[in-house]
Amino acid sequence: MLNNKSILITGGTGSFGKKFVETILRDYPDVKRIVVYSRDELKQFEMSQVYSKEKYPQIRFFIGDVRDCARLKRACEGIDVIIHAAALKQVPTAEYNPDECIKTNIGGAQNIIDSALGTDVKIVVALSTDKAAAPINLYGATKLCSDKLFIAANNIKGSKDLRFSVVRYGNVMGSRGSVIPFFMSKKESGIIPITHKEMTRFNISLEEGVSMVMYAIKNALGGEIFVPKIPSYKIYVLAKAIAPNAKFEDVGIRPGEKLHEEMITESDSYNTIEFDQYYAILPSGADFEKYLNHYNAKMIQPGFKYNSGTNTEWETIETMREKIVKYVDKNFK
Repeated sequence: MLNNKSILITGGTGSFGKKFVETILRDYPDVKRIVVYSRDELKQFEMSQVYSKEKYPQIRFFIGDVRDCARLKRACEGIDVIIHAAALKQVPTAEYNPDECIKTNIGGAQNIIDSALGTDVKIVVALSTDKAAAPINLYGATKLCSDKLFIAANNIKGSKDLRFSVVRYGNVMGSRGSVIPFFMSKKESGIIPITHKEMTRFNISLEEGVSMVMYAIKNALGGEIFVPKIPSYKIYVLAKAIAPNAKFEDVGIRPGEKLHEEMITESDSYNTIEFDQYYAILPSGADFEKYLNHYNAKMIQPGFKYNSGTNTEWETIETMREKIVKYVDKNFK
């Protein structure tokens, strides 16, 4: 699928980008070129020490910001596939610096679209978040705008052989925004701060996130927001899995946080199809039959909503401990 192709990954030095590069090199040894695009020169330097020019001549490191359309367009020359992972993701940071978040998450998304339309890119897959569904914080609102921009871009591609799609998933285990490393750092203190004992989140590993993007690259017709079928966990259960003997201190829900997250709202249900391990939210007015036949899918029931608090699949203390060892820290005890 990606052999003899050139791939650009924005935010390529982040948790997802590093795992995605690792996966491509393992599964597609004949990949033509991988462009790692990010604005963090230290992370680029550190990543270049892992992937040296001598051993990995197909990798290029581009310093650049998704806010800079001219630089982005230069990076897109000769690219077949764009994976857009760059974003400002911290909820409190976005609340305090709204304009900066808007410039990166919305303006950056439009720059990706313009750069793809202005070059010979064939596939664009943008990473979203569960916070984009019925958002209550600025980060989620900017990602909802970003999702809308990418889906609508399929309407202005003209005769170009170009597809835009989105993947939306929940908290990624062990990633920069995950609470797991934070809880692990607090374990020795004997006190774990809990926002709310009933708070829930969707749970996905980096490997599963990468597999989902690979699925979108291979199968997307354009216009889909892919949503995975994944388990939920209670924050309290996660804390017990990490530090069973600790004292749990209720610190309250932070500004911009929900008690439960959603990935498909009740309003989305009228445009959503279900197949295999995914759902896909389709654009209003889409040719549903085309998508249903392509994915061998079915329409979901009107009024359905995919909420971390009412999910039918749940992590337990035991499964969370197993996954922490598998995906976060193999030496975890």
